[in-house]
Amino acid sequence: MSVNYAAGLSPYADKGVCGLPESFDSPEELKAKVETLAQLIKESQYLVVHSGAGISTSAGIPDFRGPKGVWTLEEKGESPHFETTFEDARPSLTHMALLGLQRAGYLKYLISQNVDGLHVRSGFPRDKISELHGNMFVEECEKCGRQYVREKVISVMGLKPTGRYCEVVRSRGLRACRGKLISTILDWEDALPDRDLNRADDASRKADLALTLGTSMQIKPSGDLPLLTKRKGGKVVIVNLQPTKHDKHAHLRINGYVDEVMKPLMELLGVEIPKWEGPTVCESSTDLSESTTDIKPPRSNIPAKQKVKREDIKEERKREATEAETIKEETVSIKRERADSSQETSADK
Repeated sequence: MSVNYAAGLSPYADKGVCGLPESFDSPEELKAKVETLAQLIKESQYLVVHSGAGISTSAGIPDFRGPKGVWTLEEKGESPHFETTFEDARPSLTHMALLGLQRAGYLKYLISQNVDGLHVRSGFPRDKISELHGNMFVEECEKCGRQYVREKVISVMGLKPTGRYCEVVRSRGLRACRGKLISTILDWEDALPDRDLNRADDASRKADLALTLGTSMQIKPSGDLPLLTKRKGGKVVIVNLQPTKHDKHAHLRINGYVDEVMKPLMELLGVEIPKWEGPTVCESSTDLSESTTDIKPPRSNIPAKQKVKREDIKEERKREATEAETIKEETVSIKRERADSSQETSADK
């Protein structure tokens, strides 16, 4: 891979329970459970999905604690096998199904522990997702908070400087922000980003249905967020091959591959799974006409609105210069009139 995420993290001993056995529901059980899930979603007023590494394994990116997961193999002294790079990985069926659920109005908010960037690259609206552990393709200005989505993975992790600077133009176009850009990827000891965590917390409390996909929910606090939904009277549905620490809290537990759950689920809901047209970024769910754009490389990754604003600033400066010259001429004219008037008054005396 271009950047080995796991190898880039600091050494850390307590990585949770790894390598637990997987179990599978029979075809009949799976079919019945998916039908139950479809009914729960139809009855739900506020569905929140919690996604983990298990939704990206079919895209060629290994999980962490599965039988062939990164941490599982590490414990055995073995190295994980990557079938693709982060840049070349394509969103899985589940990634695209979640986009379809959001567009259809079923999915209100998405909470992800993944750093692979596939949710954003699928076109999922960034204002409807919390990426609690960061994104390999996103860097952020430590000064103004502006984020940039890149076409290549960021070369550093652990909230470290990337070597680039913020290009946001301040009010009236005085000068660019020029704050240092930093990686959004967290290391083990880093605190979760306040903005994303607060939004995830609020969504979990609002939800009447929490659907967890491909996560063992061992990492806190992200793994405990579905419990907030249950405490508020909602239901929790868990889709995972391995047992999780919150299985006893689940209203429904599905043992199966997430893609094999999402495909029949979408058919039961009558929602089409969107086709992936290549990496795109959708900033807002309310204005797709302006917010959906191709991912750009660093120097050209300036929002269209920002480019327009800079042109407006140039025009504004011209208008200000013209107005200043006009005021100057009017001031000189007034002074002359006053001087002439003063001379006339003296002559009369």
